[in-house]
Amino acid sequence: MNSTVFETPLHSNHSVIVPDTIVKVFLDKGRKRVITKITFKGNSVTFHAALQKYQGNHHITFNKVNQKKLGVFSTDYFTVELFEDDSKYGVEMPKEFEAVLQSDPEVSDIFESLTSGKKRSLIYYILKIKNSQNRIDKALIITENLKRGIRDNSQLIKKM
Repeated sequence: MNSTVFETPLHSNHSVIVPDTIVKVFLDKGRKRVITKITFKGNSVTFHAALQKYQGNHHITFNKVNQKKLGVFSTDYFTVELFEDDSKYGVEMPKEFEAVLQSDPEVSDIFESLTSGKKRSLIYYILKIKNSQNRIDKALIITENLKRGIRDNSQLIKKM
């Protein structure tokens, strides 16, 4: 499932309003998570996002990093297309984190018991790390902290 392409400017410094007709198609199928493709001057970025309602409109976050990749400024218009996100976590799982979780069934069960948002925040944290070995190291720290019963994100990522 994908939406029709629509043209829009930034609504705020970091969000885009999605027309109600497009939102309805996704929400009617129980889908709040989407894959977003934004195109500007022949270049595009694709990322996972959530349809979030705020002040009567549905928004998706379009962060500064992706804006910079495309060279988008607040007055620019660009095209947006949404696709159904059928990924398990609503975000791409780093292979390093997945391997660490698969190697330890106990921590995998703990991870799966977390809320969807908590899982995504940990995945996003690992995704920000560019070096594969550093991703593995951080995944091991997180999993050890999960086994210790730590659930606070700021503490989960610290070596104890």
